Amino acid sequence: MDQPEIALEFERVSLHFGGVPALKDVSFSVTPGETLILLGAAGSGKTVLLKLSLGLLRADGGRIILFGRDVTALDEAEWFDVRSKIGVLFQEGGLFDSLTIEENVAYPLRNQRLLSCPEDEIQARVERSLQFVELGHTLEKVPSELSGGMRRRVGIARAIVSEPALLLYDSPTAGLDPITATNIITLIVKGRDVRNTTTVMATHRFQDGEVLARYEFDPSTGGLKAADGASRAARTRYLVLQDGEVAFLGSPAELQQSRDPYVSKFVPR
Repeated sequence: MDQPEIALEFERVSLHFGGVPALKDVSFSVTPGETLILLGAAGSGKTVLLKLSLGLLRADGGRIILFGRDVTALDEAEWFDVRSKIGVLFQEGGLFDSLTIEENVAYPLRNQRLLSCPEDEIQARVERSLQFVELGHTLEKVPSELSGGMRRRVGIARAIVSEPALLLYDSPTAGLDPITATNIITLIVKGRDVRNTTTVMATHRFQDGEVLARYEFDPSTGGLKAADGASRAARTRYLVLQDGEVAFLGSPAELQQSRDPYVSKFVPR
């Protein structure tokens, strides 16, 4: 089957809470393998956009397309199958406190019907995912035994364990020290580049987006290297939200050049 030309698309999507608009006529599209960085002040609609993309909220108007399918009006049972193609890292990691690290990472494989992963394969995939984030030794631990940065890395392992076509990250470095934040972003770049995964990341840190736009994973060193400017920049875009509306949508270079007073707040000069 041919790969759809669009991985995720919003067509004039709106959502209100108690009559107050959370998103207003938001439109954008993300192609397979592309990176979209969401910027905006607190309450601007970044997390709402991600929740709509997961079917955790339902739009009041407009259309949402995932992998060529209109998912706007799907019921929860239908969304359950669609989510098997999506990996997500929630704010603070979103781990289950009562489950071990192994059980947390295995959760998508054991609970998403379309993945139909046999138990012996689940264990191997969980171990590979935890090794990917350099936490292979934590299988039997519980979240409370790990640091905040380690819990975030476990969240990444859980997001990638099903090898999804689309990865969503909600403020993955929030509350972390600079060194740990850099490690998390490095893992996100690695997860994107190893499988050419479509990536949408909401962040409050301009530098996080810049790493995704300007660097790529180097398998020979296990770290990052400067990407070819033309190829990586062409596959990375920024979407800046202001009070639920699109204030900017464009390339890293166009973001740098913007003189819009609100957009400029997110770009160090």
